Amino acid sequence: MTTQQKKWTAPELAAALRGSLIVSCQAPPGDPMRETGTLVRLARSGAAGGGAAIRANEPEVVAAIAAAVDLPVIGLWKDGDTGVYITPTVRHALAIAEAGAAVVAADATGRPRPDGSAFADLVTAVHAAGALVMADVSTLDEGITAAARGADFVSTTLSGYVPGTPRQSGPDLDLVAALAAAIDVPVVAEGRINTPAEAAAALERGAHCVVVGTAITAPTALTARFAAGLAKH
Repeated sequence: MTTQQKKWTAPELAAALRGSLIVSCQAPPGDPMRETGTLVRLARSGAAGGGAAIRANEPEVVAAIAAAVDLPVIGLWKDGDTGVYITPTVRHALAIAEAGAAVVAADATGRPRPDGSAFADLVTAVHAAGALVMADVSTLDEGITAAARGADFVSTTLSGYVPGTPRQSGPDLDLVAALAAAIDVPVVAEGRINTPAEAAAALERGAHCVVVGTAITAPTALTARFAAGLAKH
C-alpha cells in the first residue's frame, strides 16, 4: 500500500514520527529546484537517507511525492507571501488532503484568514476528509489554542517570521520547550535548524520530531551561504 492510500490515525503517526527527521522538500518561486520531478527526487533522497516523513508544498508536488515514496507526506499550499499564506483557506486544505497528504499543515496564528474562516473550521474539514492537521504557529499562546481547536501536531514553523516574534539565526528552542510543557499533542520543531546538533537539541528540549529543509534540500541557499562567507575575506 502506498502512503497516498494509507490513512493514519493521530496516535499511529505520532508513534511513527517520535524522535525522527521530517525532510522538507520545497523550493521558492524562481528557484531552479522548483520543478515537480526534481522535488520528487529530493523526497526519494530524503527517504533513502533515513527521513521518516516528507513535507511538501502544492497539490501537484504532494501527489507526486505521495505516489513516489513510502512515507507519510505532510502537505501544505503556500499561496502568496504575506499574512496567512500557508494553506490559508479551507479550499486549500482540502485540495492538499485530496492530493494524498497524510497531514495538512496550515498557518494557525491569530491573524485573519483570507476566506474569513477560523482555524477550527479547517481542522473540522480536514478531519472529515480523512487527514490529520499540523498547526504552524509562532507563539506559545497560538500553539495552546491550536491544540485546543483539534490540531494533531503543533509546529514552531512560524516563529521569527511573524511580526512580534523573536528574530534569530537558529531554531526557537525556548518555544519548543514551552509548547512541550503546555500541550499534550506532539510538538514539531521547525525553522532554521541548520545542523544535526541543533536537531538533537530540539529533541532534548521536548520536540517530538524535527523538520529540516534548507540545510538538506536547498542547494541555492546553501551555495549563497558559502559564497557570502567567502566574500567577507
